[in-house]
Amino acid sequence: MKLKITYAISMLLFLAFTLKAGDESSLKWHSFDVGLAKAVKENKLVLVDFYTDWCGWCKKMDATTYSDKKVVEFLNANFVAVKLNPEKEGSVNFQGNKYSHGEFSAAAGVNGFPATAFFTKNSEFIRTFPGYMDTESFLDLLEKLVEATKKS
Repeated sequence: MKLKITYAISMLLFLAFTLKAGDESSLKWHSFDVGLAKAVKENKLVLVDFYTDWCGWCKKMDATTYSDKKVVEFLNANFVAVKLNPEKEGSVNFQGNKYSHGEFSAAAGVNGFPATAFFTKNSEFIRTFPGYMDTESFLDLLEKLVEATKKS
């Protein structure tokens, strides 16, 4: 019995350390309202990933681009990442107005999935980029956005 308890405790400790290590190397996603507040506090840009549950290219972008170590590190250092599904219930508060997820995605110019929108830390809309982006193209875009916002 003592051996079983020791084994169980050892496994729990192992899992706790493994999960903690995974958290440091994974992308931290937020809701829109929390993401905007966090961006102001941390002086970061906001990335909004517009996706749907049925979108194959969205799933591919999650599995490849958003899972790439370099992308994760760059995003966590420079952006607050937000996931938003326009087909789900919920609302976002943006510049004093309340929008449904669908209304907000339409206002951001989303007309297909995936789509990636960017905002300044002060909630100013930058641009929405439609479609899937591979790791290299996505990193290039992120670096250019960071550079451009540093100059302005």
